[in-house]
Amino acid sequence: MSSELIRIFDTTLRDGEQSPGCSMNQQEKIVIARQLSRLGVDVIEAGFPIASEGDFQAVEAVAKEVRDVIVCGLARTGAEDIARAGQALEHAASPRIHTFIATSDIHLQHKLRMSREQVLAEVDRSVRQAKSLVDDVEFSAEDATRSDPDYLVQVFTAAVEAGASTLNVPDTVGYTTPDEYARLITDLRARVPGSENVIYSVHCHNDLGLAVANSLAAIGAGARQVECTVNGIGERAGNTSLEEVVMAIRTRQDQFASIDTEINTREIYTSSRLLSSITGVMVQPNKAIVGDNAFAHEAGIHQDGVLKAAITYEIMTPESIGRASNDLVLGKHSGRHAFRERLDELGLQVEGEEFEKAFLRFKSLADAKKTIFNEDIEAIVADMVEAEDDRFELGELSITCGTFGKSSATVELKLDGTSSKCTTLGVGPVDAIFKGISQLTETKSVLEKYQVHAVTAGLDALGEVSVTVSEDGRRVIGRGAHEDVLVASGKAYVHALNKLEWHKRRRPLTSPRGI
Repeated sequence: MSSELIRIFDTTLRDGEQSPGCSMNQQEKIVIARQLSRLGVDVIEAGFPIASEGDFQAVEAVAKEVRDVIVCGLARTGAEDIARAGQALEHAASPRIHTFIATSDIHLQHKLRMSREQVLAEVDRSVRQAKSLVDDVEFSAEDATRSDPDYLVQVFTAAVEAGASTLNVPDTVGYTTPDEYARLITDLRARVPGSENVIYSVHCHNDLGLAVANSLAAIGAGARQVECTVNGIGERAGNTSLEEVVMAIRTRQDQFASIDTEINTREIYTSSRLLSSITGVMVQPNKAIVGDNAFAHEAGIHQDGVLKAAITYEIMTPESIGRASNDLVLGKHSGRHAFRERLDELGLQVEGEEFEKAFLRFKSLADAKKTIFNEDIEAIVADMVEAEDDRFELGELSITCGTFGKSSATVELKLDGTSSKCTTLGVGPVDAIFKGISQLTETKSVLEKYQVHAVTAGLDALGEVSVTVSEDGRRVIGRGAHEDVLVASGKAYVHALNKLEWHKRRRPLTSPRGI
């Protein structure tokens, strides 16, 4: 008997990007979108077109680039929002407009200041407008889990009658519990006329740590679309974790009989690593499925059991999520063919001039360290994801440091293509580097956090640095990788400043951040 498919609606590029510091530029969004396509998601929510010019352009670019996935744009129920989403999706092969309005009395009274009747009229008008632009319309009742269930039935009935084909029941503030959520989905499916012709979707936040549990409970109650993000990133405590929902369904087929997704699970680990590399937000070691310790066994009893039979303590294999072994894969004598094969095995698509740059970077790293690991290659490729319109580019860097005096750094920076240099003193080498970059860029930003970690084990490990920088209420994360951690630090700081510059060129946010 064939399995009934659960649609995976990925909102990493929209709700996930709203996680503090996780904003991505257009090129980074395209890279993530390509990987999501390889992962096999059904829907990519690419952004909130009305929010800014940058969001509009990113949705438009993803819609042009990714042709085998539904590309979705979020919109409030306002006519301008929906028109803007339609424009952004004009070139999509399979466009979807996702429109939403709050339905809880809390939101109606304190945020919208609208009556229930006014909201019902707005639902009807907005869904009909969206339906006139695209065939595929999704409607969301923001804060559904704190809404009056009887009123939700009225709202969703209006949405169905206006032409919505997907009804989303978001747990916007992560308030509900699994049993309660399942009862709500069951009740709506039974009471909303035409429910048999629409797909019920769930969008859960993780404020109480129940996002995945709530989503799975909703599936059991008949929901057939899960809205989630890679690594569970998102506002506040995050969203439903894509990898956890998918692997729970795949691993526990005894509990989810005749239900599956079309996710290629062997692309899960690559997707997780790529997102972490681009955003600079690393996954916690004990994170389910993709954390560094997810398949680690330190206790003697566990090690003994795994050596005898992996099934004793592993309910899934590392290979099932595409987690390659950490064995030596390449060295300084490896050629282009071997390097390309390894890229293919890791799910990293690099072509043309970018491939040549990556290969040269690989050879340079191979000369500097004895062993090259898969994580090194992933870091090399991720470090090359740059926006074409970056204002700043780090050039040469020279540092003097030690206990005999203050550290100094001579920094070369290309500003809009013009090279300039300066020498600065600092409390330490990183401080000196950052002061030099700050002086050359004339930035008014504040450095909030500095983190460094080794990509692999060993004294010659590739160093990866992430920095959190803020200016005028906007916080971004920059990252850089290099065999010299000081160079990686400079690259990370410049990356963050380029992100800030990119945001300055965007129209300021004019809307709430969504469901």
